[in-house]
Amino acid sequence: MVFFGDSRAANWTPPKIDRYEFINRGISSQTSVQTIERFPAHVRSLKPDLVIVQVGVNDLKTIALFPERKQAIIANCQANIKRIIEESRKIGAVVMVTTIFPAGEVPLERKLLWSDEIGLAIKEVNTYIETLADDKTIVFDTYALLADRHGLMLPQYRSDELHFNQQAYTILNQELSRQLAKIDRLIYNPVK
Repeated sequence: MVFFGDSRAANWTPPKIDRYEFINRGISSQTSVQTIERFPAHVRSLKPDLVIVQVGVNDLKTIALFPERKQAIIANCQANIKRIIEESRKIGAVVMVTTIFPAGEVPLERKLLWSDEIGLAIKEVNTYIETLADDKTIVFDTYALLADRHGLMLPQYRSDELHFNQQAYTILNQELSRQLAKIDRLIYNPVK
């Protein structure tokens, strides 16, 4: 099983489950298009049974720099996530695509390079991700586990405005373990 995506994937220490081998292929600061470009070397070559995808925030945070390109940035992010799913399915893997984790309160020194539109874009892309679920694509709603009622990262899970502490990953792993128990049949007893 491969964790694939940006720093949020890279920081995800997998749960301890004896029957699974987890390999982490997250790389800090990567956008969705950068992850697609390294898919052949970092995922396809491993022939995983399951690919867990967490990517997109690095695309969407560029909205603050290019507000006039907001819709294009969102559309490209959505298309790239769909392509990662398609590429994973081509190699026979089940895909678990996570919703994009929420961002946190931005410190004053970063406010000039931030926009409230980023949070709205995360919600928009997450709504799109929900539509990608099918018999071999599981949507894991991580946003619901990590966001407060305003759509911001819960403070107890904060490492910085984009990254999460180990407590957050413990919560994610508890739910991931439940999800994996449900999808074992897809991975190990696929219906032909």
